[in-house]
Amino acid sequence: MKRTIAFCLSLFMVILSFTSCVNGKKHDSRKDNESNHVNESNHVNESNQSSTIKSEQKSGNKFEYVVLVSPDYPQMAQYPDEMSFFDEKTGEFDQDGFDQVYEAWNTDRTQQISYQEKYSGDYYKYFSNTSKSILADRTQKNPVYSPLSLYMALAMLAETTDGQSRSQILNLLETEDLDSSRSDAEAIWHSNYSQDGALNSVLANSLWTDRNCNYQIDTIETLGKYYYASAFQGEMGSEQYNQQLHDWINAQTGNLLTDQAGKLAFEPNTILGLVSTVLFQAKWVNEFSESNTEKAVFHGVDQDIEIDFMNHSDSNTYYWAENFGAIKLPLESGGNMWFMLPDQGVEPLDVIDNDQFYQLLEDDSWQDQKFLTVNFSVPKFDVSADFNLNQSLQNLGIKDVFTLDKADFTPLLANDSDPAYLSTVKQGTRVAIDEEGVTAASFTAMMACGAAMPPEEELDFVLDRPFVFVINGISGLPIFIGIVNQVGI
Repeated sequence: MKRTIAFCLSLFMVILSFTSCVNGKKHDSRKDNESNHVNESNHVNESNQSSTIKSEQKSGNKFEYVVLVSPDYPQMAQYPDEMSFFDEKTGEFDQDGFDQVYEAWNTDRTQQISYQEKYSGDYYKYFSNTSKSILADRTQKNPVYSPLSLYMALAMLAETTDGQSRSQILNLLETEDLDSSRSDAEAIWHSNYSQDGALNSVLANSLWTDRNCNYQIDTIETLGKYYYASAFQGEMGSEQYNQQLHDWINAQTGNLLTDQAGKLAFEPNTILGLVSTVLFQAKWVNEFSESNTEKAVFHGVDQDIEIDFMNHSDSNTYYWAENFGAIKLPLESGGNMWFMLPDQGVEPLDVIDNDQFYQLLEDDSWQDQKFLTVNFSVPKFDVSADFNLNQSLQNLGIKDVFTLDKADFTPLLANDSDPAYLSTVKQGTRVAIDEEGVTAASFTAMMACGAAMPPEEELDFVLDRPFVFVINGISGLPIFIGIVNQVGI
């Protein structure tokens, strides 16, 4: 039976605002727009598309929008369905046929993961810096964040900026220059992308432009080539264009972020939207049994609540550090999920701020570890967060893009005199875990264990109070991190 991380997904959106697009004002009428198109071959607007850009007109009763770029995603060999290789009449298994399909799948998977070797930056330092800042937002009941989604959006933002605006972004991404950033983003994208029937790890990016402004074609093409970013053009502030944005997001995230997506909207003075989504679905390697799921009390920050706990007993490695204990559960087809339980009296944010936390994630050949029987108990949870990251990013050193007289978006805008600035940066993330039933042994009488030396043979690891989790993708890099402070309400 399947044991799944039901879904882990993130939506990230960057919005640029303007003070002028052409001749000191933004054009509102189609008549004015038609008379002011830029004719140079390296500019793009509604009526002047480059021959290298795919263009598709979409029409509705009240509006039109243009698809400027529609990238082709990598095609991957599918994981073989074992049942399809059994002969219905004889019941014999076609081992040769299965092996042939499996080898094709394994070749594609190995090639995809190998992209990680091309990464030259320091992802864990970026991950550490951003997690400490973003998860410290105490306005979020259960702060959940995707460093992968943020990374891709910032890398795209760097492509649209220059000067100090770009340098500050690259510094946060821990990369030397734009070429390195482009190469690193490409490596991270490919090594985490998978739609092969065994793992669903889908990354999608998009660029949303205004039909009344002119943009540099080269930048749009670059975003499509290296970031697989779709590009659209429409009327900013219109209900129809906002609906198209919502439809695109929902299509990329399996309609699992409809509430967060519905809150997003382009204002009339928006000149660009950058959107990055991550959808991750995977099965547990070791099954939880529904017959072992029992009601227990979770001691949340707001209140104690009785909720379903999934229980599992198996051999596993237990890690302990200065102020927390940890185990990780493997996921089929690669990746894993870490669970960190703070010591009694220690807050989850204290764990996030502990450098040992990141050292363990980067290299699990940790000195303080022991292989033993672990009786694991975790509540079913479905947590989400909506961050406005403007202040967090400024605290992390990205300042100029938020200031009108300092922001430099010349690589993006065809008219160098058009001042623009970064007005809004948002991320919405949702993570849920659950299980379907099979029969297995149950266990009871569990006790919490913190960062102390574990017993000789057996350990009860019970997440019945606020805890930290991290999900690593098939690349081995952390793609989701969160704190579960409260469940069930």
